[in-house]
Amino acid sequence: MAANILVHAVLLFFPALMALSAFSDLLTMTIPNRLCLALAAGYVAFAIAVGVPAGVLAFNFSCGAGVLILTFGLFSRGWIGGGDAKLAAATALWLGWGLMLDYGLYASLFGGALTLAIILFRKAVLPNWLARFEWILRLQNPKGGVPYGIALAGAGLLLFPQTQIWRAAAGL
Repeated sequence: MAANILVHAVLLFFPALMALSAFSDLLTMTIPNRLCLALAAGYVAFAIAVGVPAGVLAFNFSCGAGVLILTFGLFSRGWIGGGDAKLAAATALWLGWGLMLDYGLYASLFGGALTLAIILFRKAVLPNWLARFEWILRLQNPKGGVPYGIALAGAGLLLFPQTQIWRAAAGL
């Protein structure tokens, strides 16, 4: 029974926090630090609980650190947001080096589609009933950014079933 609860917790934790990150970015254009920290801490706790080997855990930490260094370089140049940088690094812990190229590819594809959708949305006339929502107005502002956390979360969710922690939790 306890093992079954652990498996469900592992398999639901990452998707739930990724969805929260995406919705937070959509609604506020921010990804709270606590979500990124929870993703990182959750990875460590769940990886140990389901028996991910220490070598894999260390390898994934190097991946998270590498992605954090890369994304903070991008952030320092103003190319991405700080929340996006932290979310990508926390996601990298869960995915590991073996999925980083796929993650970058999917995040880029999803981000491109998202950006095109927002460009089209910004050209549309906003109905009055939607103009009551601050987050809609923020999205429609031509000088506003793109909530790229949505693309990062989508890419992470797509790849999650291929991770070592997923396989360990599912007994594969």
